[in-house]
Amino acid sequence: MRDEPAEHGGRPESAAAADGGPAGFLTVMTTTDSAEKAEALARGAVEARVAACAQISAPVTSVYRWEQAIETAQEWQVLFKTAAARYEALETYLVAAHDYDTPEIIATPVTRGGAGYLAWVAEETS
Repeated sequence: MRDEPAEHGGRPESAAAADGGPAGFLTVMTTTDSAEKAEALARGAVEARVAACAQISAPVTSVYRWEQAIETAQEWQVLFKTAAARYEALETYLVAAHDYDTPEIIATPVTRGGAGYLAWVAEETS
């Protein structure tokens, strides 16, 4: 059995972000209107090493204002795990690969995480 990151059953070590602060790693979320598009965005980001992994959530219902109207749509959330140093490259990829005019791209700092997992994210995005 291979040594896997904590989210996949590895050891649950706890540590601050690799540089000791919140800027070392990010989770970045986007949404899209189909499972196939979500998988394509996820796979492309991992292949390009702008994210170590991406998780696709089941459909959610989004309610939002767009072009003066209230809209409701089914969307799939994609959560990317990346090093903060790779954020600009990930955002550039998402803007280019996404078919929305204004895709949701929201980054949240990782303030704590498993030391082994964060080392894996750093390795996979370098």
